[in-house]
Amino acid sequence: MTIFIQFLDYNLRDLIIDGPNLPTIRSENGDVIPKPMNTYNDDDRRRVQINTKAKHIIICAINSNDFNRISSCILAKEMWDRLEVTILYCIDLYWTVLYCSGMK
Repeated sequence: MTIFIQFLDYNLRDLIIDGPNLPTIRSENGDVIPKPMNTYNDDDRRRVQINTKAKHIIICAINSNDFNRISSCILAKEMWDRLEVTILYCIDLYWTVLYCSGMK
């Protein structure tokens, strides 16, 4: 899947692995908060669109069970991290079953 993502947009892989750089502002008390959408400039829209593009690619590549696990995620990185945990669990389970069935 990594090659496919890089084929579409080489920067998407970095966004998915490292997380997006979504637009933020500092509030009056100094906290960093998401920037309101009505104040986005062209660069802000581009950054949000890249995250949305990455989410779309991930969603198109998975089955309905995995979709249910990640549909509530806001960031592509969150989706990727949840899928990674699921896949690693399945691989561990596969090897455990394979190992245990060989012991009989």
